[in-house]
Amino acid sequence: MTDYKQSEQANSLWGGRFKGGVSDIMEKINASIDFDKVLYRQDIKGSIEHCKMLITKDIISEPDGEAILGGLAQIKKEIESGDFNFDVTLEDIHMNIEHRLSEIIGQAAGRLHTGRSRNDQVAVDFKLYVRDACDQADEALKGLQLALINVAKENADTIMPGFTHLQSAQPVTFGHHMLAYFEMFTRDRSRFADARKRLNECPLGAAALAGTSFAIDRQQTARALGFDRPTYNSMDSVADRDFALEFMAAASISAIHVSRLAEELVMWSCAQFNYISMSDSFTTGSSIMPQKRNPDAAELCRGKSGRIIGSLNSLLVTMKGLALTFSKDMQEDKEATFDAVETYALIIAALTGMIEDMKVNKEQMLASTNKGFITATDLADWIVRVLGLPFRKAHHITGSLVALAEKKGCDLDGLTLQEMQTIESLINDDVFNVLSVENSVASRVSYGGTAPSEVLKQVAVALKRVG
Repeated sequence: MTDYKQSEQANSLWGGRFKGGVSDIMEKINASIDFDKVLYRQDIKGSIEHCKMLITKDIISEPDGEAILGGLAQIKKEIESGDFNFDVTLEDIHMNIEHRLSEIIGQAAGRLHTGRSRNDQVAVDFKLYVRDACDQADEALKGLQLALINVAKENADTIMPGFTHLQSAQPVTFGHHMLAYFEMFTRDRSRFADARKRLNECPLGAAALAGTSFAIDRQQTARALGFDRPTYNSMDSVADRDFALEFMAAASISAIHVSRLAEELVMWSCAQFNYISMSDSFTTGSSIMPQKRNPDAAELCRGKSGRIIGSLNSLLVTMKGLALTFSKDMQEDKEATFDAVETYALIIAALTGMIEDMKVNKEQMLASTNKGFITATDLADWIVRVLGLPFRKAHHITGSLVALAEKKGCDLDGLTLQEMQTIESLINDDVFNVLSVENSVASRVSYGGTAPSEVLKQVAVALKRVG
């Protein structure tokens, strides 16, 4: 039989239904104050506006309302100064604040909860928190985008290999490569903005699940808290955690983008690539190998992306089997979301710092284009454009020329005209104009292409789009 103690004091905030104390095990599993205390600003803000509405609607007296407002202001100061005593026996941030309010102003504190429940109270607190997180994510991503734009502008004509299957494919510019990530993070910002817009309905006033018989004004509290409108259905108001799921889904997709760029930073900074160098600010050394400079910040960005995805999956699994409306399982939404918000903010800040900090080794990038027959596509296009042959024929000819160069141990521009003509007699001296990587990238002037001129155009466009 399990041996457990019982708390000496029944939780008076549950009311007269409960006479005995709770076990210490129940107290531990039920309490959330250790993590949901971060919601104190949102909880106090929601309570202030709820109180103001109760005063306006003559549901509570003005003297009681003013006492409540004064007490809430004092509690906020106590928490922010570190003088507030968080009590695990009071379960959560809501009860801790209400209990302290009763200590400050007495029985009038009990009037604050008129016309609301902890169910709609926690829903509005949580929505306010996630809404703030969306705004913070957008601002952080904007900073990252500006860093990418700056690197792209400085490297509009820096030539490097473009890869498919991690094999050299076609020459591109490093500026173009950076703008590809700009596009990814642009989509991420739009997802956060979309999630914010959808969550911006106020659940306060839905009470436990069925609304309230008090003549409250939900429009007033919604406006005061910056929401577009009150939620339409009281049951959905307290059952909904889509807003947390959508934030974490947007953060998870964005974390994948962070991870992909972090992976490239890891590769580019190793000796085998040597495309970039990172300073001591974002690298560490080895405890045994003195020559090492490890890209730990990039590796941790890559690794922590999985943590954010895990938080999303945790809440998805929690919510999937819950009937309407509120179940205590939903207390598990907070830690996953809080961790995702904090982890996401950290990896965006770290990635932005690395992009701003890195030194681009332009000569090495250019030198690495001498491998892998990287202008083969340009050769095939030239055969189509100049010799008038079908692309499939041109593809076959180019493949044969690659095989010839491979056998000779040179790149395509190392073949002589006579050697090329053994494969296709129509080839002439003009072919050598398309075999240099400089001419290759310069020719890619289609909208959104890698030509330096096009990259600079897109940099200007990106600066306008970033907002």
